[in-house]
Amino acid sequence: MYTGKRERPCCLCGNPETNHRLDLPPRAIEVMKHSGRVAWRDIVGEVSVYFCSSDWETVRDLVLETGMNPLSRCNAARADFDLRDDFEALTNATRSRQDHDQRETEMLDAAQETIAAFERGESVEDRRLVEARVLKWTLTDLDAAAVSQ
Repeated sequence: MYTGKRERPCCLCGNPETNHRLDLPPRAIEVMKHSGRVAWRDIVGEVSVYFCSSDWETVRDLVLETGMNPLSRCNAARADFDLRDDFEALTNATRSRQDHDQRETEMLDAAQETIAAFERGESVEDRRLVEARVLKWTLTDLDAAAVSQ
């Protein structure tokens, strides 16, 4: 069944055979390798990063056992995201900036609920817990960097 997502190579090693995906808010692309020219405010929907089996085990261990965020090692060129069309260039009109705050808040709330469920001893799938922690750490780091600037 088509879910609207294209399979992309592993964001760490480039292996075309992937079997794990993390969905993150657009602002998360800022911490990825080679993302300097990507206008995250023009991303529509979420950013998805894919991992092959061997890299997934490393990512899983880094997040769940070591407490490290692997996103800075992921290549933004291998992420899956959609950019809005540049109608400003076609129509010579300026559009308002996309507001990702509501979607980001929803994703962060869901991530915090997943982490809280795990801490209460409930059974939580490893992929969901990894995604929740990476999302929370990334947004916390981005917010701290924005405050310090």
